[in-house]
Amino acid sequence: MVGPSFAVRGEAADSPANRLRVAVVGVNGRGRRLTDVFSRLPGCEVGWVCDVDSRLLDRAAAVAEGAQGKKPETETDFRRLLDNPAVDAVVVVTPDHWHAHMGVWACQAGKHVYVEKPCSHSPREGEILVEAARKHKRVVQMGNQRRSWPMLQEAVELIRNGEIGEVHHARSWYANARAPIGRGRVTDAPDGLDFDLWQGPAPRRPFQDNLIHYNWHWFWHWGTGEAGNNAIHGIDVAIWGLGLDGKHPTRVTSTGGRYYHDDDWETPDTQMLGYEYGDGKKITWEGFSCNRLGAMGSGFGVTFHGSEGSIMIEAGNVYRVYDGNGRELRRVTPESDPADQLAGARYSRDAGHAHDFLECVRNGGVPASDIGQGHISTTAQHLGNIAQRVGRTLECDPANGHILNDPEAAGYWSREYEPGWELKA
Repeated sequence: MVGPSFAVRGEAADSPANRLRVAVVGVNGRGRRLTDVFSRLPGCEVGWVCDVDSRLLDRAAAVAEGAQGKKPETETDFRRLLDNPAVDAVVVVTPDHWHAHMGVWACQAGKHVYVEKPCSHSPREGEILVEAARKHKRVVQMGNQRRSWPMLQEAVELIRNGEIGEVHHARSWYANARAPIGRGRVTDAPDGLDFDLWQGPAPRRPFQDNLIHYNWHWFWHWGTGEAGNNAIHGIDVAIWGLGLDGKHPTRVTSTGGRYYHDDDWETPDTQMLGYEYGDGKKITWEGFSCNRLGAMGSGFGVTFHGSEGSIMIEAGNVYRVYDGNGRELRRVTPESDPADQLAGARYSRDAGHAHDFLECVRNGGVPASDIGQGHISTTAQHLGNIAQRVGRTLECDPANGHILNDPEAAGYWSREYEPGWELKA
């Protein structure tokens, strides 16, 4: 469950001596929301907002100013922030292909890191990010925020304590109705966007007009598909609930494809992932990018199936308990969320996780989603994507996730970089 009162901890944190200054990098959409969240937390100031697209900076700066009463500085090149000793922590909300590089470089520069999921574009990048966090003794938290939601913590505790008997299988899913992205036209990047820096570690490709700011998710060169975008949330909760933290699967399968539209979208819009673990436990994930009918009438969910009943995690901070015949016994919602005291109810699902990160930076300790486990959960979705790309089942080492006896599949463990952008811890 949750620790001491957020309000009490917040008052202590808000003293000038404990105030932390953070830089948010990547401020479109999700990044702008996290700018707002961190700006509202006790003992935290968003001192900088950074993006390679200068058109986004004024709006993000205004969001921070409205929340904290002070306007942050703006920056277009993340690397300049690394040399600034006033930056305590970096919040990375960029496209996937930048996550590990920014995280590693920030650790090397003595900064703590909050990195959005997935923490890497390839499994090897995740390994390097963990190495950097440990080597430089930095707090690195991944943004799979459900690990900090009180009702999910309670549900996991029930599962671990035998509420539904012996549990071997967790099922997860995500459903949406995404529009086609069409065929991109190669053209000049718009004024204000440094597309060369946007590509950063990725080998250079020409700009096309259906890529930015969201559709990069569906291109293997920069994104990780719906698996990296959303499966990771459900898979991580399943790993957590089944007591599989620290473990990798032994077998991974994937089926699916791009079925709904004829366009530039490369990753699957429909995908079924399967994971087997050495102790007889199994996780599945079902992804529907172009049809909103998810399982049990929910666009997101995780169900744990036990010998004496089941527990369902809903899209929000809510869970349901069922008996062995599938009859609902109770639906549990929070009477109040302690994170509401930090940033308001609108932000509670992100605020608790961000606050946990800041408290670990300030006082020590291991965050709710430490990068060690964040990497393991991220690697699961990478393995699912690799199985999809090679079209066969993967056999994996449960100690480190490495692919066994399949050189072609193992070739996806790392990626090619633009010369000079290779990553080292």
